[in-house]
Amino acid sequence: IQMMMNVGCVTSVTLPESLLFVSTLDGNLHAVSKQTGDIKWTLQEDPIIQVPVYFTEPGFLPDPNDGSLYVLGGKHKEGLVKLPFTIPELVQSAPCRSSDGVLYTGKKQDVWFVVDPETGDKQTSLTTSSTSESICPNTPLLYIGRTEYVVTMFDTKTRELRWNATYNDYSAPPYDEKQDYKMAHLVSSGDGLVVTVDRESGDVLWSQNYGSPVVGVYLYSGDSLRHAPHLSLAIETLRFLTFSSANQQTDAHSSLKWSYQFVKEPTLYVGKLDSHLYASTSLVHHGVSLVPRGLTLARIEGPVTAEVTVRERGECEITPSTDVRYPAGSTDSQKNHWLLIGNIYANDNTTFDGRQVAVKRILPECFEVAEREVQLLRESDAHPNVIRYFCTERDRLFTYIAIELCTATLQQYVENPSGFPKLNPKTLLEQTICGLSHLHSLNIVHRDLKPRNILLSGPSALGQFRALISDFGLCKKIQDGRCSFSLRSGIPGTEGWIAPEVLRDTPGNKPTAAVDVFSAGCVFYYVVSRGQHPFGDSLRRQVNILSGEYSLSHFMDDMHDDVIALDLIELMISSEAEARPSTASVLKHPFFWKPDKQLLFFQDVSDRIEKEPLDGPIVVRLETAGRTVVRTNWRMHISSPLQADLRRFRTYKGNSVRDLLRALRNKKHHYHELPPEVQETLGELPEGFVGYFTSRFPRLLMHTHAAMLICAHERLFHTYYLPSDVKFIQLQTYTPQIKPLHILRDN
Repeated sequence: IQMMMNVGCVTSVTLPESLLFVSTLDGNLHAVSKQTGDIKWTLQEDPIIQVPVYFTEPGFLPDPNDGSLYVLGGKHKEGLVKLPFTIPELVQSAPCRSSDGVLYTGKKQDVWFVVDPETGDKQTSLTTSSTSESICPNTPLLYIGRTEYVVTMFDTKTRELRWNATYNDYSAPPYDEKQDYKMAHLVSSGDGLVVTVDRESGDVLWSQNYGSPVVGVYLYSGDSLRHAPHLSLAIETLRFLTFSSANQQTDAHSSLKWSYQFVKEPTLYVGKLDSHLYASTSLVHHGVSLVPRGLTLARIEGPVTAEVTVRERGECEITPSTDVRYPAGSTDSQKNHWLLIGNIYANDNTTFDGRQVAVKRILPECFEVAEREVQLLRESDAHPNVIRYFCTERDRLFTYIAIELCTATLQQYVENPSGFPKLNPKTLLEQTICGLSHLHSLNIVHRDLKPRNILLSGPSALGQFRALISDFGLCKKIQDGRCSFSLRSGIPGTEGWIAPEVLRDTPGNKPTAAVDVFSAGCVFYYVVSRGQHPFGDSLRRQVNILSGEYSLSHFMDDMHDDVIALDLIELMISSEAEARPSTASVLKHPFFWKPDKQLLFFQDVSDRIEKEPLDGPIVVRLETAGRTVVRTNWRMHISSPLQADLRRFRTYKGNSVRDLLRALRNKKHHYHELPPEVQETLGELPEGFVGYFTSRFPRLLMHTHAAMLICAHERLFHTYYLPSDVKFIQLQTYTPQIKPLHILRDN
């Protein structure tokens, strides 16, 4: 009581009308502008749902919106079933016992966060263990209440811990419906996208992506948080509708109109956070059919269960806990409606030939799609970077495809690289292109390449992982003698990763395998930038792809690795399909060269041009725009010991790229004869030696590589180029350029 009296002396705060609070699944509470959705500050706490990595059948899937629980399978092994209680209700009723021998224990912990409303700085936290010290600063404070519910299940039959979970919820009563709230917040079940709409006009006011699924939107009213209404939509629905709205703009300044009808029946979205699954009710829209793939989920009106019996001494018996009966007719395959959302490979614990596999279930109406997918898998899976197919089985409900069991997706690796400390991102990208090149060699176009469709298999006995191309549901086999495919059956792919030519409404438009190279270029940038996309945020991404507006701002033009990556990715995401390299050319690109190959290339180039005349085409190409490469005078940017050693034997021109390569070559050939201080300066061969030069002259490798395309047909350079790469140059019309960095390939 004393503590609350002391707290009561704090001046209450009235926040601006423009402030909203957005709670995300990862535990962040963002204070955002009501006008723009921009984040003002963020309060970082534990995730809304925390579940252990293990669970036994049936698996429980919590709903982060209210703590509801869904059971996977149940007695009848039919989809997902909602249980008649939530995690907070279980904790409130604990200790309790179910008729099937499960003991429930629970714990509830309340906390008040005392926060500076201007900066989001946490002043203190008040719990039952807090002291009675007075906190009466001069500035007004914001009080945010949060409750942690912990539930644990013990199985008396197996005498094992069955499952446990922690659910966090903010203390926020519903917003007073009598007050006319002008905005509607539409959130995606699968990511952090929020679209805010004017309720009266239908104008889209703003959209933001907060990086993690949104589970609550709040106002601050009456000195406390209050729930603001929000609507949860399937990720495909929200993306499609906002993209469609954007395409309806008459000019760049017109507002977006929201005028779509949704189905009234709720559906379930199953997503994954870290190592556990969660379930969230979502709405889908009429007019767009979602391609069925992944985990089957039922539209649920709620199960029929026995009543909860409250006994003496406060004990509560739940009868039954997992023996849930379905609503009448729901187990009839002819009457039941199914929705497949996401792209989840569920491990149903089937084995094939003594090894664990992943099982993909496909509905009867998609048998034809399944057969085509299996046929393409059979044809292409004899490659270490393509998902391996094992077998197919079928019953009256599903087709089951057994495929290689994988550890994670490329997207999960990017989002949490700490879980894969020994992985080299360049190795994963090289393996991805190897797998894609294999498909293209078989005239198979994947058409849906994205981080979620690239899986990681492993670790092996040696701790190694492999990147595998998966999900062949949208693959297309191009007939012999042809190089393109038609779009008569619709637009394939995932919004935000689709090449521009697929969406262009032009007569005779027939895309080629270059669509995969475009998607791969976006994947490359996503990986090397740790989660960014070259065409921006998810809402405007596909529009930017169509207009060719991209940003590779992650790269720095004074970094050797960035210069190389920029060159390759710009080629891959070119708006014109003809300008993109083939997968075979991508594999030849310096992006994948290790230091020893870079050093060998420099040596071979220097040897090749040693006797070339100064006015010959090769030297002219090499020296054109070379001033930027050598940074005016390369001798000014090397260390004193190396400068002194170079002067001992010959004279080098500081403004010449050829002389820089000559100095590099000569010091490599005589490395072991160099004075100790020069060797120490240059570093060990090959990594330190190459890094010494490329760190000082970050454009040297790509400039030289572009200039020497003129020699791509020579046997000496077949290691570094495909002979077909010579098509990028036209000798008669050569014009030097500085930007973009791939100097020759633009001509």
